[in-house]
Amino acid sequence: MALEKVNSPEDLKKLSREELVVLAQDIREAMLHRVSNKGGHVGPDFGAVELIIALHKVFNSPVDKFVFDVSHQCYPHKIITGRKFGFLDLDRYSEVSGYTNQDESEHDFFKIGHTSTSVSLATGLAKARDLRGKKENIIAIIGDGSLSGGEAFEGLNMASEIGTNMIIVANDNDMSIAENHGGLYKNLRELRESNGQAQNNYFKSLGLDYVYVDKGNDLDALIEVFEKVKDINHPIVVHVHTQKGKGLPYAEKDKETWHYGMPFDPKTGESKVNYSGGLSNDTAEFLMDKMEKDPTIAVVTSGTPTVLGFTKDRRDKFSKQFIDVGIAEEQAVAMISGMAKNGGKPIYGVFSTFIQRTYDQLSQDLAINNNPATILIFGGGLGGMNDVTHLCWFDIPLVSNIPNIVFLAPTSKEEYFAMLDWSIEYKGHPVVIRVPSQLSEDTGKVQKDFSDLNKYLVTEKGKDVAILGLGNFYKLGKEVKELLKENGIDATLINPRYASGLDETLLNGLKAEHKLAVTLEDGVIDGGFGEKIARFYGASDMKVLNYGIRKEFTDRVASDVAFKNNRLTKEQIVKDILRVMK
Repeated sequence: MALEKVNSPEDLKKLSREELVVLAQDIREAMLHRVSNKGGHVGPDFGAVELIIALHKVFNSPVDKFVFDVSHQCYPHKIITGRKFGFLDLDRYSEVSGYTNQDESEHDFFKIGHTSTSVSLATGLAKARDLRGKKENIIAIIGDGSLSGGEAFEGLNMASEIGTNMIIVANDNDMSIAENHGGLYKNLRELRESNGQAQNNYFKSLGLDYVYVDKGNDLDALIEVFEKVKDINHPIVVHVHTQKGKGLPYAEKDKETWHYGMPFDPKTGESKVNYSGGLSNDTAEFLMDKMEKDPTIAVVTSGTPTVLGFTKDRRDKFSKQFIDVGIAEEQAVAMISGMAKNGGKPIYGVFSTFIQRTYDQLSQDLAINNNPATILIFGGGLGGMNDVTHLCWFDIPLVSNIPNIVFLAPTSKEEYFAMLDWSIEYKGHPVVIRVPSQLSEDTGKVQKDFSDLNKYLVTEKGKDVAILGLGNFYKLGKEVKELLKENGIDATLINPRYASGLDETLLNGLKAEHKLAVTLEDGVIDGGFGEKIARFYGASDMKVLNYGIRKEFTDRVASDVAFKNNRLTKEQIVKDILRVMK
């Protein structure tokens, strides 16, 4: 077992070529041990093993600096750089994150989990190196659809301008998360099919040097090319053709499914987690019915089609009405604005963490022009992803404070689909719907028309305390109300529904019989829904308690711990309410 000898890149450099081949298999077995038990990125990392071994064989990390785009291919790098315990020891998995992290190792330079950033970050490292008069190699590793993001182009454009040592490894496995989309990837295919000799060359058109490696899982070929480009005095793209999922038969066969895997049987690939698709699958079925009846309805994704439940068969069936722009969220928002302007009815589905990439397009391209597109935000709140690079609780203040956008927060499946149905035909404003992840059974009467904006719904009338439970946290509000009742307070429970505006009539009316308003939101509290309520009541006698998530970056904090840390358990909230009321 070669991996036993490797605790650092220096150890790897001492291995023979034959031992490096064994090391590649050892690394795959270590990764399989982790991902089959914990879950994680499978296909990208399995396909990049030889690539990362060759980089560490030739270059001198951490003096020579590696920047991994989106971190989908960093597992072999972590194993080589002293973190194999996070793959081999079940009790120590949590000590190693799924993304590059400079807090873990001197061999990592950034915390990276969103796409298309590596080349831009690397240009900064290269420029600082030049200013300091140093000579180390700067290497950006980019792949899995990341080249389609606008920042990747900006980085390549600047790399050409800098004109000094910079090596850009384009790891081309002919896939994004799902299949690749866009003209750029047509050119990559042309380059692959011509062994890098096609006259039309995207990278050369930007003034970058270029070399192609067809056998991207061949250690000898990789080591040879990296030895040639090491210490080069100008920027160069090393275009490497690898096989996604290499060494794992079911991942090689079904590349989309095995981009990322939840815990599974390592021999068969059978999942250990039962998942029916939830509201994503229900959303797809709802939208497909609509699309069949109305050809102007179109669904848009930015590289994550299954967030909307659109599996390959569904995408093929609605190929004209389903648009995957690739990992390019900014393009998606601008495009749906244009579609809505010209008579289309677009629906864009995106994870909460990735809507952060679109602020300027939401404001400038969509909201200022007031075009009636629909955006569905999935996974928002403490129940979503929890890696520091993928936190899902910043969307409420980010989106709800942009003028003209109607931000809806449904509390149940029925209310969600009523809002979605309404939004498709609504012409007044762009509509953003935060798809609920904590469903409530009892949310009051579900309306069909939400055009009378910012009208909150009182679901249970009481006095003294008014609880406003937004979206996911309406259910928590109901639990708080029930516990308060045990303590002698019959509170009013409100489903606000609109995160982007105030129901001033209702809020003023509460003053007559209520002394305290309690707001609950499954998002960062600073700039959020609750602060709007607190500001409204600021000059009055009404007291306000705001509950939500603190403004901080956390990394892989369990949901139950996060609830307690943010005083979001019903017991903590009721304790605070009783103290204020006394």
